[in-house]
Parts: sequence; structure tokens; C-alpha cells
Amino acid sequence: MTRRDSARAAGAGTAGAVAQRLADKLARGGGPARQRPASGLRELSAVDRAIYSAVAATPTPSLDEPLRRLSNAANNSRLWLAIATGLGVAGGRAGRRAAVRGTVAIGVTSALVNLALKSAWSRQRPDRAGSGGPVRRNVPMPASTSFPSGHAAAGFAFAAAIGRDQPWLGLALRFLAAAVAYSRVHTGVHYPGDAVAGALIGEGTGQAVAGLMDRLPSARRPSRSGRGKQRELPDGTDAKAQGAVNIDEVPMA
Repeated sequence: MTRRDSARAAGAGTAGAVAQRLADKLARGGGPARQRPASGLRELSAVDRAIYSAVAATPTPSLDEPLRRLSNAANNSRLWLAIATGLGVAGGRAGRRAAVRGTVAIGVTSALVNLALKSAWSRQRPDRAGSGGPVRRNVPMPASTSFPSGHAAAGFAFAAAIGRDQPWLGLALRFLAAAVAYSRVHTGVHYPGDAVAGALIGEGTGQAVAGLMDRLPSARRPSRSGRGKQRELPDGTDAKAQGAVNIDEVPMA
């Protein structure tokens, strides 16, 4: 094997891209109808790696530390859970409802991404050391596989669920989720395609969870001002059963 072939094999192994795997399967099937999408997927995989390399090679000293901190703040969804806590405390009944939706959406999305999708695709993490990115950007490299980004999925799921009742807050949270998703690329632990896929999965899952929770039967509200209560006679019988009027309908002197 020549040096060029070795480098190409190493690059393909490092990327482990979903698009590359799909392209290989299509190419093995043969036929011009499958060759075209196979070529497109290979090109998409190459663009994904090229964008990652461009981000790593671009000096951004004023952004490195803030994005590193933002990326760490979103570990284990701590950032989103802190926002949910604030909504539950200060947002009144609507805030508590939104906080519950957002938290449930995070839980469902995290289970979907970490237990199902990451195991199904097994994309390797980027070669951060070989990309030449500044060490000051680095966050701990996760042990899990790369596709899709769990940080991006959780952030967009939370924002989508919150935005069900509070659209403007949901929009603001989507911008924050996008910043978190980019921070994972900037710090070298994800390819851009991982972040984009995670965002789409999170958005869809968050919308689905919020819609399902809307269909749950709500708790029965207590009657206002005791309306509908019936007067009980001293012998324990129901006043209404003896033709008495509702207690709230008795004229006051």
C-alpha cells in the first residue's frame, strides 16, 4: 500500500462518516441510478470534513474561551436544566408547564440519541490532534461515538418543547442551542454534520413530545367559589334531594 493510500484509509477511518457508509452501500449495488446518489454522499462527506478542518485552522482567540465554556456548560444538559429550573421558579404556572415539557423532551431525546442512534452508526470522533486546532479550545473528548451530536439534539429538543407555549422564548433558546451545537465543532469533538443532524433530531423530537403532552388529560379544576356544592341537612340527607335550592343561589339579606 502506498503512502497516499495509507493516508486515504486513515482519513476514511477517522471520519467514519454516515454519508460515506451509505455511499459505499449504494455503490456496491451497482447501476447508474445508485451511482449518482453514492457520488453525492461521498462529496457531502468530503464537505463535512473540509468544514471541520477549516474551523480548526482558523485562528479565533477571542472566541475560543467563551465557546469552550459554553460547550462545557451544556454537558449532561446542565445548561438546559438550569433554565428549566428558573422557568419553574419564576415563570408561574405557564413557566412550570414549559419547564416540564422541556425536561421530558431532553430525556426522550437523550435516550434516542445515546441508546439508539450512536450505537447504530458508530461514527468515530474527529482526529482533533491531526487537525491542528489550538489546544486552548479543547474540551474533554467524549468516549461515545460522534454521530449525532447529543449536545445539539438536547438543546434543540428543549427549545422546541418550550416554544410550544412561548414562541419568543423558544426562538431565543434555539439561537442558544445553535451556539452550543457550533461550540462542539469549534472545540473539535464533532463534525458539522453531527451537529446539524443532532439539531434536526432534537427539533423533531421536541415538537413530538410537546404535542403528545398536549393530548394528556388535564387535571380537573376545582369549582369556583364553591359553586355546585349542596347543602347537607342535619340528618345527613342531601338538601337537593329534598328540593332545596343551591346554597349559592339563596338570596343574601
